Amino acid sequence: MADNRYPKSKSSRKLGSEDSKSNTRKRRYEDHKETKRHSDCKTPPIPSNSSLDELMRQRETLKEELKNMTMQKKIEDHVLHNNLKNSNRNLPETYDNQIAKQNRKTTKELPEHEEDYSHLDSEDEENIIEQRRKQRKQLLEKLNLHTESDTNVCASKTKDHQEVVNIETHNVREKTSPDKPDTAKEATDMFSEQDFIPKKVPDPVTQDNSNLQLSDNWDDPEGYYNVRVGDIIDNNKYVVKSILGQGVFANVVLAHDIKTNNSEVAIKIMRNNDLIYKTGLKELDMLKEINDADPENKYHCVKLLKNFMHKGHLCLVLEPLCMDLRHVIKRYGRHHGLNMKAVVSYSRQLLLALRLLKKIGIIHADVKPDNILVNEKKNVLKLCDFGSASKVGENESTPYLVSRFYRAPEIILGIPFKHSVDVWSTACTMYEMTTGKIMFTGSSNNKMLKCFMDLKGKIPGKMIRKGKFKDQHFNYNHNFLLHKKDESTGREKYVELSNINATRDLLLELRKTHKNTSSDDDKKLIQLKDLLDKMLVLDFHQRMSVNDCLKHPFIQEPLTK
Repeated sequence: MADNRYPKSKSSRKLGSEDSKSNTRKRRYEDHKETKRHSDCKTPPIPSNSSLDELMRQRETLKEELKNMTMQKKIEDHVLHNNLKNSNRNLPETYDNQIAKQNRKTTKELPEHEEDYSHLDSEDEENIIEQRRKQRKQLLEKLNLHTESDTNVCASKTKDHQEVVNIETHNVREKTSPDKPDTAKEATDMFSEQDFIPKKVPDPVTQDNSNLQLSDNWDDPEGYYNVRVGDIIDNNKYVVKSILGQGVFANVVLAHDIKTNNSEVAIKIMRNNDLIYKTGLKELDMLKEINDADPENKYHCVKLLKNFMHKGHLCLVLEPLCMDLRHVIKRYGRHHGLNMKAVVSYSRQLLLALRLLKKIGIIHADVKPDNILVNEKKNVLKLCDFGSASKVGENESTPYLVSRFYRAPEIILGIPFKHSVDVWSTACTMYEMTTGKIMFTGSSNNKMLKCFMDLKGKIPGKMIRKGKFKDQHFNYNHNFLLHKKDESTGREKYVELSNINATRDLLLELRKTHKNTSSDDDKKLIQLKDLLDKMLVLDFHQRMSVNDCLKHPFIQEPLTK
């Protein structure tokens, strides 16, 4: 047995020191592993130096805190319930309020119970929370409430009492207010197969006055007025009944004048745009001048009743008509045209409108079936839409004036024009009324010139030289340059055509759509062919005038029955 009374040797002390260092390094390594293991855990580790009594005390403290939280929630729910009950005393007794009262009554009858978590063995808080959620779900099922309503109540607990009252009142108003109609479905398409019949809206029509406080949602991104059926405009004078259509410059609605026996009017609401506003003022001046020149409303131009401003939009009140001529052709003359009696009557009325415009020095510059309206009986025709109209001498040369299918050759070439452009457009419209087909269907101005020459032959060189845009379509020899697309490269190329001969037979085309006609109808077709030939002369100086057209036998001679 070693004697401990004597001190250890120097070598033994050195060896013992190395053992202590090794043990220290080992403990540090174990502590590092333990710390890393605890850091990877989702729950904090139990302190190593805690006793069992301390853990039990912590458990009791946790249970006590949960019990206090439960009681606090019940108190808050009870206070919120009383606040809602007091705030709803003055609300109308609607169906929703009755349901709410019944639910509150059911809540009172349910026995209150203390939430006891003593039966839980786990120390994990998640089990306690999960058990509380289950009990809450059972309570919601007993009350027959939705999760969404429960979420709304929980979210509103922290709000002020007055704010809760305002929310409840707003909900009652929203539920009791009538559904607003979808105006986008009521807008009509001018190229649809169905007839152009305004949709009726049952009376009485009311307007939600709360929308009057809004000022930022009257227009869509393009500046059109957001029309809603039932809107009351112009100081409670007109109520919107239906939407008739929408064009480039405006949308048109059918309205009732509630101050004059509910008479119908058409209101053209211009877009909220500076340029279009100036165009609308120009159209307004044109309509006023037409009204002054035709006080008895005999010459088949739409009549202006009044104008006003609404939410930054210029509004023109016009006489109401049933549908436009394009819909008449589609409904009664698709692929075969209208009957000859209607063609003669409509052509005469349209020429009378052009004669009035020529008398006061106005060029319409957009005559086409879409801008010609007829009444409900289909016996009266009116020329409308003077947005492109101008005074003689004030017009500018632009190759895109007038809709392309009804555009005269002088406009395409850039030659100063006069009333003869309306005569050309009227001839195209008369052909369409007779056959049900569009006369010239070029996909561009260049193709339109080719269509003209297929019917009338080559354009005279004297006329070409005056054209501002002649170089786009003719070379220095006045040979036509047909624009085509190269199939291999996809680039546009020019095909020079020196000799172009007329290939279309106008009388044959008219007779194709009027088969098995009587001798009198065939006579009218021959007269119409002669009139169209003279109205479609390429050189506008040689084109038949409006007065001469009205004197033509096709217009003057009555059609025998």
